[in-house]
Amino acid sequence: MSGLALITGASSGIGRAFAERLAADGVDLIVVARRRDRLAKLAASLPGVHVEVIAADLGTDDGIDEVASVCAARPLTTIVNNAGVAHYMPMAELPAAKARELIQVKVAAPTLLTRAALPAMIERGSGTIVNVAGMIAFAGPAPVAPYQLRAGRAVYTGTLAHTVAMTQSLHAELDGTGVTAHVVCPGIVATEFHEVQGMDLSAYPRMSAADVVTAALAGVELGEVVIAPGVKDYALLETVFRSDLAAFHGQSPQLASRYQHDGPA
Repeated sequence: MSGLALITGASSGIGRAFAERLAADGVDLIVVARRRDRLAKLAASLPGVHVEVIAADLGTDDGIDEVASVCAARPLTTIVNNAGVAHYMPMAELPAAKARELIQVKVAAPTLLTRAALPAMIERGSGTIVNVAGMIAFAGPAPVAPYQLRAGRAVYTGTLAHTVAMTQSLHAELDGTGVTAHVVCPGIVATEFHEVQGMDLSAYPRMSAADVVTAALAGVELGEVVIAPGVKDYALLETVFRSDLAAFHGQSPQLASRYQHDGPA
């Protein structure tokens, strides 16, 4: 394998695991994160490939614009939109600045970086977009959240659900171009992601970041749009997708009977 991959959130966890795996496959890298010192250590640990370091905060417009300009200018073969922030908090208590940062990092950044890279990928007739979301994207209807989500999750869940739907629609848009889009939805992963928010999940079974990357790359090869590393029965996901489409196609311009009333009682 060869090429040039840009990875956000590359200084730790899943992003670092992607960098290590792709470098081992001979892929040159552009690694993005806020902490330059960690990126420099990562680059030094990956001999045999060229690793370019970009210290940028994707929670800001300037950070997104800086990385988007790189995406538009460089011959990327792969983008891994992995950067994330762990703002679990009830919406009524979530500070506006944290809500804005979450939406910037998990919605605006993947959208704008992908948008910047796509024209050149389409022109070349090849490219891979990998967005990292999570199984929480499917947990919106859950009446009682498990332990790790009780701190509040509405905004975070919404950003991941956006990522799934955007990726599915984008994959369809790209049909026949040679460019593909995929979204990876792991469960709880053994990284520092939750620890930075003071959440101790060490007692819970967790997947390794390396296994998430193994699943992601295998899922791309299998042609899966939604890649769920911990879901053994993929038919469960296919049932969700069919139900989504059934609801979409089941709509009518006529008012549904349950909303109709004969008049005032």
